[in-house]
Amino acid sequence: MAHHKSAKKRILVNAKKRVQNHSYISTVRTAVKKLRAAATKGELQDINTLFENAQSLLHKAASHGILHRNNASRKVARLAALVKKSTAK
Repeated sequence: MAHHKSAKKRILVNAKKRVQNHSYISTVRTAVKKLRAAATKGELQDINTLFENAQSLLHKAASHGILHRNNASRKVARLAALVKKSTAK
């Protein structure tokens, strides 16, 4: 148990941030799943908007420090390759 005032505050702030980060990561994962599902089904009209949404969320997560920037860039690159492959069919 923390005894210092600053340590008690850190516990509260960390708990709050953990919930926010988890919520944001969940949103990112949902966007990526929707994109992958559209690519699998071949829904070409939706795939570009879904990709832009997923890319935006990933880059925002990286800029907020939720994801590492290289991790976000790698995910975006793989999604872009998936989009390119599915639209080439």
